[in-house]
Formats: sequence, C-alpha cells, structure tokens
Amino acid sequence: MIRIGIVDDHTIVRTGLSQFIAEHVDLRVAAEGANGKDALEIARSGDVDVLVMDLSMPDQSGVDALAAIRVRCPDLPVLILSGFPETHYATTLLRQGASGYLNKECDPSEIVTAIRTVARGRRYITPQVAELLADGVLGNAEKLPHESLSERELQVFLRLAKGETVGHIAEQMFLSVKTVSTYRSRVLEKLALGSNSDLTYYALKNGLIQ
Repeated sequence: MIRIGIVDDHTIVRTGLSQFIAEHVDLRVAAEGANGKDALEIARSGDVDVLVMDLSMPDQSGVDALAAIRVRCPDLPVLILSGFPETHYATTLLRQGASGYLNKECDPSEIVTAIRTVARGRRYITPQVAELLADGVLGNAEKLPHESLSERELQVFLRLAKGETVGHIAEQMFLSVKTVSTYRSRVLEKLALGSNSDLTYYALKNGLIQ
C-alpha cells in the first residue's frame, strides 16, 4: 500500500484527486494539506510514502516547501502537480530534488503511474520533460533569463514578484534583510530589470505567477 499526501490550496482539487486515488487498491490518501507549511509537516510526520504537491500556494510556495523537504526528509519522493506548463519549471524543480513534474491538465491515470514510479525510488519523466532535459544537455535550448537563477534566487524572485517586501521575505525564509537584498540585486542583474514592478511584469508575462 502506497500512502500518499496531497497538498493543494484548492479543496476541489484535493477532493477530486483523493476520490480518483481511492479507486486503486494499492493507493491510499493518508494526509492532506493546503500550503507549504502543511507539506513540510506531512513530510516530517513520516506517515506518507509519496507527497503530491502543487507549486503555487499561499504562505509558503511549493518551491520553498520542496527545498525545506529535501533538507529534512531527503528520501521522501515529491511529485509536483502544477498548473504551470512543463517549460516553466519542470527542469529546474527536477534539479532541485523533485521526483517528477506533471501538469494538472494531464490524464488522471498518468498521476497514478507517476505515484507508483516515484514510490519505487525512480523519477517520473514525461516525454515533454525528457525533451527539455535533452535540449538542455545538448545545449540546443535557448534558456529564458530566469532559468539561470539559483534555487534561492528563484525563491526570492517569485516572492518579490508577488509583492512581498524584503523584510517579510527575510522573516519567512529565515534570512537576514541584507541577504535577501543581495539576492534581489542578483536577480535584477541576471534578468536585466530595474525594479520590483519589472519583476512582477516579467513573472506574469512568462506564466510564473498567476
């Protein structure tokens, strides 16, 4: 029996996914959550074998939660189920420790296949993501500027783009204000932008925030 944790801020998504999973005798939903904090608590509880997590959530995003889970529970498979297309985040999150990445528009049966795959300790790579990874290895893909950001820079960038202040980001990420300001400067430099409003526009234009 594979015990599954589902973390998504939309109740209807959690309910629908839970009902579908219940139709499979080898799967059981053991925990549910609505944000990144819940995801970390579920991971630390040890009550799940696979965590299925959304990317865009209130309080703490899936990006932040994944980073925290990888530190505290490095062996727990985390399957990202996101509304963002694979081209925006998949390769970055796989490099940061996600076990798989699926778009929410995928066939529900693919989610079950992915859960079973990552529960065996393997990564689940869709053909689309495999192509992106291959392009990256071969150097044929034209990278968007945000794809050059480090994990921490990406986290700070997304929070700034959503309108969070440097002080609030520092508090939420357990960093000093000076450190967050340094990350902000690096992000602006790498993206060739000049202000927080530019960051928001860039993120919206590229589908990184909703």
